[in-house]
Amino acid sequence: MGGIDHPGFFYFRKDMDSTIFEIFKKYTRRYVKLTDEELARIESVCTYKKLRKQQYLLQEGDVWKLHAFIVRGCLRTYSIDEQGKEHIVGFGVNNWWVGDRESLKSGKPSKFNIDAVIKSEVILIRDRDFTRLLKEIPAFNEMISTILDRSFMAAQQRILSFISHCAEERYLAFLEVYPGFAACIPKNMIASFLGITRETLSRVRKSAASK
Repeated sequence: MGGIDHPGFFYFRKDMDSTIFEIFKKYTRRYVKLTDEELARIESVCTYKKLRKQQYLLQEGDVWKLHAFIVRGCLRTYSIDEQGKEHIVGFGVNNWWVGDRESLKSGKPSKFNIDAVIKSEVILIRDRDFTRLLKEIPAFNEMISTILDRSFMAAQQRILSFISHCAEERYLAFLEVYPGFAACIPKNMIASFLGITRETLSRVRKSAASK
């Protein structure tokens, strides 16, 4: 398996195009105001990774030790059952964070895979550096707390959707959450994420398009 410590995994920060971190800086302004010194401190611990289509960021069995911010592209988080069937638990797109928080906090091997649905670029921060940033920069800590709260609420909404919404309602919600990316994601992946078959997805898409 190719884990996060696999040789050649990281691109050094010096190879990062100046526009890459500008995207992250713009993202932070949605939440907090960071000083130039604070942003420079964050940038100093960032590394950069380009992912080919279907290239892994994390493989099942590896321990996740990073915080990954998606600059461009689309990644998916999924597991594979004993029958070899994929179960997609989430997608991550531009300006989203992705990773396995359970593995990160427990230090146990991940039960999930994360790979690129399309060519993608991510900014990576090792957990030990990330923890220092939270202590050193209160505004950054505030931003991450807000993001974690929103992520928790989104997870609750997805559970509620599976319990109480029909397939068409789940599909329409998917289009709202991932505008502009639905066309890039293979239909079998969308069906897996929604918990329906490809045939059901085809019927749902036709029904939604006719309204």
